[in-house]
Amino acid sequence: MNRLILAAVIAVLPLAGVASPTIAQTPPTSAPTGVTKPAEVWAEMRDGVRLAANVYLPAGSGPWPVVVTRTPYLKDGPFYADPRSAAGVDGPQLYNDHGYVFIVQDVRGRGHSQGHYSPFSDDIADGYDTIEWAAAQSWSNGKIGITGASAMGITANLAAIGAPPHLLAAFTVVSPLDRSESSTYTGGVLRQADMERWLGFVGLDAGGTLASPGFRPTSDVFSDRSEMSQGLKYVRIPMYHVGGWYDAFDEGTLEKFVWLQNRGAEGARGQQKLLMTPSGHGPLAGDLAYPGADRTEVAGQQELRWFDHWLKGADNGVMDEPPVSYFMMASARRGAASDKNRFVPSGDWPPAAHEVRYYPSPDGGLSLDAPTVRQSKISYRFDPAAPVATVGGSTIWSDFGIGPMDQRKIPIRADYLRFKTEPLARDVSIAGPISVDLYAATDGADTDFMAKLVDVYPDGYEALVLDAPIRAQYRQGRDPALLKMMTPGVPERMRIDLWDTALTFEKGHRIELVITSSNSPRFAVNPNTGDPTAKPRVAVNTIYLDRDHPTALVLPLVYLEGASR
Repeated sequence: MNRLILAAVIAVLPLAGVASPTIAQTPPTSAPTGVTKPAEVWAEMRDGVRLAANVYLPAGSGPWPVVVTRTPYLKDGPFYADPRSAAGVDGPQLYNDHGYVFIVQDVRGRGHSQGHYSPFSDDIADGYDTIEWAAAQSWSNGKIGITGASAMGITANLAAIGAPPHLLAAFTVVSPLDRSESSTYTGGVLRQADMERWLGFVGLDAGGTLASPGFRPTSDVFSDRSEMSQGLKYVRIPMYHVGGWYDAFDEGTLEKFVWLQNRGAEGARGQQKLLMTPSGHGPLAGDLAYPGADRTEVAGQQELRWFDHWLKGADNGVMDEPPVSYFMMASARRGAASDKNRFVPSGDWPPAAHEVRYYPSPDGGLSLDAPTVRQSKISYRFDPAAPVATVGGSTIWSDFGIGPMDQRKIPIRADYLRFKTEPLARDVSIAGPISVDLYAATDGADTDFMAKLVDVYPDGYEALVLDAPIRAQYRQGRDPALLKMMTPGVPERMRIDLWDTALTFEKGHRIELVITSSNSPRFAVNPNTGDPTAKPRVAVNTIYLDRDHPTALVLPLVYLEGASR
């Protein structure tokens, strides 16, 4: 079973200067040591709701430092059945063996905990109260850390925003920043398969939840107050951020690190770490593999070092190392990975880069030569009843494959435009944000445009690198005042944010840009009407490729040994 089944909705009210909770002094009177029989204990929150937790105590006598994780996936469920690991991060046994108390708590309204479950809406205050409760127990020395992957990473992030006094460090894995872009909507388009399935997985009605305030695609007071980006200024601790280039929350991991490392409050600024691996939210599908770069294994080597330094004061050199370690991907066919695949240290993210633009042409080419013709365009019919199928990508669920699957599985079709370079004469290495500067029109009020970045191998394998959409009415932003329907037939400039990656397109490979208008069921299909209640219609969409409308793939070129323009 995939231990990184994810959570993706943040619905929280950032709190500054939160009041001290009422501490329920309920330590286990005869808690067993080791991991074979954890004690269930209860922590009372400030509103009187009691949350249940399993407490794993080390052998011997305390008090000890404590590591907490808070989960909607049930503390007594399958994620925590193996005491050696817990949902993608180190588990009770390893922490106990190294002299830590380990606590796994059911979040409000889940498992044995009281209260009503509303995804992530209570986790700032509840995280604060839980940390301060743990610090007051007889087996605790008052030095608390928090850890978690995916949903548990979100609850860890939210506890850090609450800034409980006894929380000294956090270690989070594959967790998003904001609901609007990182998990629920990308480019204004609902991440339909991920969100609807996850809401059902935690027992919620997807339709009703997504229609409620704070879950709609537009930005408003309900969504803004519940976005993590609005609360980062309250974080005052060192945090270790772990992500993957094919992870559904790739961008959130990077943005949290960059903001806290460079703009964070005292205690956070300059004290962050970032590890980016060639991984997805779950196991990668397709024919690529990156030996020696398994996220769980690599991150596991750092997790205890991190807490040993910040909770025990160990002089283990973790803060003497570069703050960023990112994996530079390269050719990686299973069993034949290039030696150009490696981890690269960096002082920050993104590394210094030179922006280059690759321009698509009507004949299917992609080159560094900007168009000079006065008029050039390609039109296609987009029928929402016959969308392009999802094949891989940064999705949560493995049903359609995760990561760099072969895009040749998508047949030749008029609404799926492939543009390729000639085989590269030299390596091209990129690291940083990727985007498409798109000039496009439609014959109606609204439609979607989708872009893909693909690494085409010499044998034709089309390895998906990144993909993302833009809903035309949100091309200027998600604020209601910025929403604007399209004028039929009039080209508009819009930016498709493909998020970040680090990859060397090796000599002999081709760089491919794909433009289409659907990717189903990963993203909700646009009915092309601008009115969700209207009957879907076939749209005629047009991509412009001329000197006044130079659609371009924008890449951050980095200069590493063996790679050049």
